[in-house]
Amino acid sequence: MSAAPESLDILVLGGGGREHALCWRLRQSPRCGRLVCAPGNAGIADVAECAALAITDPAAVTAFVAAHGIGLVVIGPEAPLVAGVADALRRAGVPVVGPSAAAAELEASKGFTKDLCAEHQIPTARFRRFASAADAHHYVAVHPLPVVVKADGLAGGKGVTVAETNEVGLAALAEIHGPVVVEQCLEGPEASLFILTDGDHVCVLPTAQDHKRLQDGDTGPNTGGMGAVSPSPLLTPALLSQAMDRIVLPTLKAMRDRGTPFQGFLYAGLMLTADGPMLIEYNVRLGDPEAQVLMMRLESDAVDLLWAAATGTLASVRPRFGAEAAITIVMAAKGYPWLPLAGTVIDGIAAAEALGVTVFHAGTRRDAAGQLLAAGGRVLNVTALGHDISEARALAYAAIRKIKWDGGQYRRDIGRPD
Repeated sequence: MSAAPESLDILVLGGGGREHALCWRLRQSPRCGRLVCAPGNAGIADVAECAALAITDPAAVTAFVAAHGIGLVVIGPEAPLVAGVADALRRAGVPVVGPSAAAAELEASKGFTKDLCAEHQIPTARFRRFASAADAHHYVAVHPLPVVVKADGLAGGKGVTVAETNEVGLAALAEIHGPVVVEQCLEGPEASLFILTDGDHVCVLPTAQDHKRLQDGDTGPNTGGMGAVSPSPLLTPALLSQAMDRIVLPTLKAMRDRGTPFQGFLYAGLMLTADGPMLIEYNVRLGDPEAQVLMMRLESDAVDLLWAAATGTLASVRPRFGAEAAITIVMAAKGYPWLPLAGTVIDGIAAAEALGVTVFHAGTRRDAAGQLLAAGGRVLNVTALGHDISEARALAYAAIRKIKWDGGQYRRDIGRPD
C-alpha cells in the first residue's frame, strides 16, 4: 500500500494511559479524520469519541469497523491481541497495528517464550516449566534463593514474585491457578527496549525505563508501572546494539521461521547483567507507562508511522523523536495494586497542565455533575518534557502538587539519580 490517505478514520482499542497518549498524538496529525477509542476514559473523551465495544470479541470489533468505515485499527492492550482481534481484522482487509494471536504467544505464555529462547540461544534466565503450581511446589521449596516465580499467562504486569525466602515463593505459588515458570533470579538494573515492526522491517524506538515497584526506592509489590523516563540512563548505544543483535532480531527471525511473523509494537524487558543484556520477558504491545513518554517525544506524524507499520511499508518512514527528555509519574488510587479505592474526586488537572505538563488519564470517569472521579488502579499520568530528566522531573512534581486528590498515591523518586 502507499502512504496514508489524506484523511483516515482510526479506531484505538483500550482505555488506559497508553491509549490516551496514542490518541493525543494521533489527533495532532493532519491525516487523522474521525478518531474513536473503545472504551476510552474521561481524558480520552477530550481528543476522541469514546465507544462502548467488546474489544476482546473479534466479530464485534470487525463489525464495528465495517459499520463505521474505519480505515486503521491500533490495538493497545494485550487481551484483544491474544483473543485474535488482529487476525479477524486482517482477514477482513483492515490495516491493523498489532500481532496475530499466534505471535502474541510471546506475552500470553512465558513458557512459550522461554522455550523459544532455549531453542534459539537467546540470552535469558535459566528456568523450569510446570503444568501446575502443585507440580512446582517441591522445586520452589528447595531452589537456591532468590527465586523468581511467574504465572505462565497474562497477569497485567503483576504475576511475578521475586522470592527472597522459600516461604515467599511457596506463597506466590498458592496464588497461581495454572502453569508456572520458575526462574533463576538475574542480577542487574532493568531497562526497556521498544521496537515497531511491519513483519519485515524494524524501527527501534527511543529507550525508556519504567519503575514497577509501588513504593520509593523500588520497594513494595510489583505493579503495572508507577512511572517512566526516556531516554533510559542505563541502555547505552552499545548495550542497545547487543540487545537487538542477540535478543530481539533472533526472536523476530524465529517467529518468521515458525510462520507467525510479528507485526506491531514489541517490548523487551531486559536485565543488564555482568554478562550483557538478558531477556526478562516480552510484551506484545507498547508499554504503559512508557508509551506516555515516547508519545511525548515523538515529533513526526503518528498516523504516517502507524499506517506504515500496518501496511508493510515501514522502511519508507523515518520517525523523528525530540532530543528533550520525558518523564511520566503515575498517580494511582490508594489500595492499588490490590483493591484500588474507586469513586474519589479529582480536581486541579487544569492547574497542573497550566505549568506545561500533559496529564494522561489511565482510569477516570465523569459523574452526572461532570466531576472527575477515579475509576481504576492507575488513574493519572503526569507527563513532562525537559532539557534533561532532572528538569522534566522538577516540572512534573510541581504539577502533581497542583492536583487535589485525597484518594491517590504516587512515588516521589521517579527519575531521581541513584
